[in-house]
Amino acid sequence: MTRIKRRQCRKVVGMIGVLAATASLVIAQPVDQRDCATTSTGLIPITELGAGLYLGQFEGGLYPTGSNLMPIEHGVEGNARAQGIAPLNTAGLPDPNGRYVLLSIGLSNTTQEFCSQNSQQPCEPWSFMGQAAAHPDVDTANLAIVNGARGSQIPSTWDDPTDLNYDLVQQKLLDQGLSEAQVQAVWLKEAEPRPTISLPDPGADAFFLMSEMANMVRAAKLRYPNLRIIFFSSRIYAGYAGTNLNPEPYAYETAFSCKWLIEHQINQMNGAPIDPLVGDLDYTTVAPWLAWGPYLWADGLTPRSPDGLTYTCDDMAFDGTHPDVGAETKVGSSLLEFFLASPHSRPWFRAPGSVLCEADVNDDGIVDVNDISFVLFKLGTTGQPGLTPGDADNNGIINVNDISFVLFRLGNAC
Repeated sequence: MTRIKRRQCRKVVGMIGVLAATASLVIAQPVDQRDCATTSTGLIPITELGAGLYLGQFEGGLYPTGSNLMPIEHGVEGNARAQGIAPLNTAGLPDPNGRYVLLSIGLSNTTQEFCSQNSQQPCEPWSFMGQAAAHPDVDTANLAIVNGARGSQIPSTWDDPTDLNYDLVQQKLLDQGLSEAQVQAVWLKEAEPRPTISLPDPGADAFFLMSEMANMVRAAKLRYPNLRIIFFSSRIYAGYAGTNLNPEPYAYETAFSCKWLIEHQINQMNGAPIDPLVGDLDYTTVAPWLAWGPYLWADGLTPRSPDGLTYTCDDMAFDGTHPDVGAETKVGSSLLEFFLASPHSRPWFRAPGSVLCEADVNDDGIVDVNDISFVLFKLGTTGQPGLTPGDADNNGIINVNDISFVLFRLGNAC
């Protein structure tokens, strides 16, 4: 099947999925299909894989060269874009009394983790939006967080600016006194429905997802002219899946789709030719700046390093693929921590004057001896200010001053 026909088929699947999702709301008690015996796959989170190779071919790490740190040049561009996010009126003009929007785009898992299963407000208190609404450091004066994601809305339902989803989001914005011109940041999380071809096959669904998400970012840029940044997250653990909707290893491999798409933009902006599979990703013209949000996959009950993230069977809904309260809470917390801490979000996400716990260099919520150990491990490292893990005082150099910075703040909760 050609790539075009495959995309057309999946648009139809997406439309059918809307009807199926709506019909499923009337089912009182779904059958438990979870495979609770598959507590681990043996796969390595790509954040731990580093320069190692998945299947002997595909390098790990969130960014090029097996690193979890983005290249300095890309980070500098992201810093500038974050600093440039500012209140706009509904016409898209600077206005100190205006707003800026962080919007979610994606499918069922995305809407559940971001807000609620039915994509409607009020959001569940354990979701990202629920947690953000209760957190004192989130800027509620200038920032509007809007859940655009909806159940069954696969990439082919977001890959053209004329897709119905964008009209539905527009109405949601209007209902809140907002406009498309105020959307400046997006969290995007997607997956292919019922994938059948895994890596390393050249026709793997991971490559197709990458191509479709490239179309999504260009469509979003056309629909939202002031869109500056898109953050990506890949799927959570699907080892408990009891259906073929998106099981392992496909959930795990969505991370490579995100990783490769971001790398293609980095490479293109560094002078590499446009990749024919993804198309033009120039962030000065047709696309926003692309980067990782929080990486959410962990291998079931095997604790992820360094944060210890796991997923239990009880974290998942009846099909083992969709999150239940446990997984929604974990993802919501990860998103909140990311947006509060990242140099590419904190200038516009955090409330003016809120305390930024920069001494918490390992981002575990408290300044303790583990942060000192982290600084000691990174001692002597140099890099871009604000982008170098372990650089507690954000001057680009990790030295004894960073140790003193952490020691002075020992015991602080963040």
